[in-house]
Amino acid sequence: MFIVAHSYATFPPFLPISEGCFKNPSEIKVKKEVFYLKKICVLVSGGGTNLQALIDAEKRGEIKGGKITCVISSKEGAYALERAETAGIPSVVISRKDYSDSVSYSRAVLAELDRQKADLVVLAGFMTILDECVTKAYSYRIINVHPALIPSFCGEGCYGLKVHEKALEYGVKVSGATIHFVNEKADAGAIILQGTVDVENGDTPETLQRRIMENVEWKLLPKAVSLFCEGRISIVNGKAYVDLEEDQ
Repeated sequence: MFIVAHSYATFPPFLPISEGCFKNPSEIKVKKEVFYLKKICVLVSGGGTNLQALIDAEKRGEIKGGKITCVISSKEGAYALERAETAGIPSVVISRKDYSDSVSYSRAVLAELDRQKADLVVLAGFMTILDECVTKAYSYRIINVHPALIPSFCGEGCYGLKVHEKALEYGVKVSGATIHFVNEKADAGAIILQGTVDVENGDTPETLQRRIMENVEWKLLPKAVSLFCEGRISIVNGKAYVDLEEDQ
C-alpha cells in the first residue's frame, strides 16, 4: 500500500501516514512523487541550534522537497525566535505556562499546526511533552532528535545534559544521536537515522553534548527532514526503512 508524498507547490495538504487507514497495516510505503514543497513546522523551546542547522541546510539546498514555513516556541523570548526572524520565517509563541495541563496545551499546539497546514513537524529542542491528540493526528509526521543511541539513555526524564551524564556514568565508549518519529511513548517511535561519536577520556557532559551536536545532530536532522520530504522513508511493521540509493 502506498501513500503519495507530493512536493514543489503549496497545496494540497499532505495526508497523514496512519497504519489504521489500511486493510493491511503491516506495510506502509511513502511513494516518491514530487509535486509541491512540504510545509515544515519546527517546534522549539530554547536557543535553537538545531533550528539553525535546518535553516542553514535549507539555504544550502540540502532539504529537498520541503520548506520551513513556521517556528512555534513554547517560551517567550527564546533565542530560537530571533533565529527565525533573521531567516525571515514566521513564528508563533504558545507559552506552556499559560496552560494548566499538557492536554490543553497540546490542543492549542494542534490547532496551530492545523492552521499552518503542516506536512511535517520537527521537534528541535522542544522541551514539552505533547499529548496523544497531537501524535495521533500527525502520526509518522513528527520527527525528533534524541542525543543518544536509542534504546540507550532514553525515555521519560532523559533529556539535555542528563542524557550525557548518564552515558558518562555508564562508561560507554561511543555515543551519538537518534532521529526518530514521535509516537505516544517517550523516545519510542520508529528510528530513521543514527550517528555516533567516540567518547573521549576526560569528557564532560558539556563537551560530549557539543561533539554530538556538531558531528551528528546538525548533520542527520536536516538529512532526515529531506528524506521525509522526498518520500524516501517507508514504514513496515512499525519500523522505518530509508531509501539511500540516491545518495550513493
